[in-house]
Amino acid sequence: MTTSVGTTVETTTTHDFAQWTEVITRTFRGIRVSGPSADFTAEARHVHLGDVELFDMHTGPHTVGHPDVGAVVAGRPAGGEGRGVPMCKLSLQMEGSCLLSQDSRSCELRPGDLALYTGERAYSLEFPQRQRSLVVFFPRSYIHLRDDELAAITATAVSGDVGLGKVAVPLFRQLAGNLDELRGTHGQSLIRSSLDVLVTVLADHAQRTRHGDGPAAGEVAQSEVFRRAVGYIDSHLADPDLSPGSVARELYVSVRSLHAHFAEQHLTVASYIRSRRLSAIHSDLADPQLSGETVQSISARHGLFDASHVSKAFRSEYGESPRAYRSRLHR
Repeated sequence: MTTSVGTTVETTTTHDFAQWTEVITRTFRGIRVSGPSADFTAEARHVHLGDVELFDMHTGPHTVGHPDVGAVVAGRPAGGEGRGVPMCKLSLQMEGSCLLSQDSRSCELRPGDLALYTGERAYSLEFPQRQRSLVVFFPRSYIHLRDDELAAITATAVSGDVGLGKVAVPLFRQLAGNLDELRGTHGQSLIRSSLDVLVTVLADHAQRTRHGDGPAAGEVAQSEVFRRAVGYIDSHLADPDLSPGSVARELYVSVRSLHAHFAEQHLTVASYIRSRRLSAIHSDLADPQLSGETVQSISARHGLFDASHVSKAFRSEYGESPRAYRSRLHR
């Protein structure tokens, strides 16, 4: 049932195991579903808002997973080119429990716990009893963490009783209880704001993990210069003169030294600036409240003025042009 531009709400439907398997494998390519109880049933409500999807699911015991690295993409072509974009999933446990595994880690989610996992790497979710959970399916680009930072916090439970989880968990519980209200531009804006909260919670969790327990095996601790440089870049994306040289001058270090600090994180200064600008443009193009702005004006707000360059770089990063991406979301 389509309710407004860019929004689809599906009513609750009861499925047996065969029907549920068909629904899951159609929505999430490459997923395997196994281990149901004899009397397995599942009910789900689905809301599709732009490039974000929410699933409120009541299911019997079963296991789902994806064993193949890099094969999970959105269940529909991206931008008409048949190419997927990297996707992430947030799982909030509301009833029952779940064992989530990814990146050589496992965590048990109990009511009031949430965790993140990515469709780019193998994962599994085991539901040993009847359960209810909210799954939010959204582009990887919404998470402004480097790949190594993201990999350090997947399959890690965030409790609604601790830290910023006290803010995030009630927020997503409210979303699950009010899916019918998430319609049109205001619903999309609310979802995006909620995911911004999630990013803040995950970044806080990553920082606590990094400074509390030290870097993970194989991970290089971030230097103070690197952290200051990243902060400066993120707050000055609109500056058309932003460059390795301008960042180095601001931090009173040589360009050579600045490059060395980024190289420790397997990054270059220029690639980080480019990635953050494209991510900001990608985010603004998905915002229904900015639908009246041109692609060029949005790009310019983030320091990029060459329309041809923006289109080429955006297509390389996300697999479709800025206009195709916006058209797909708001058609």
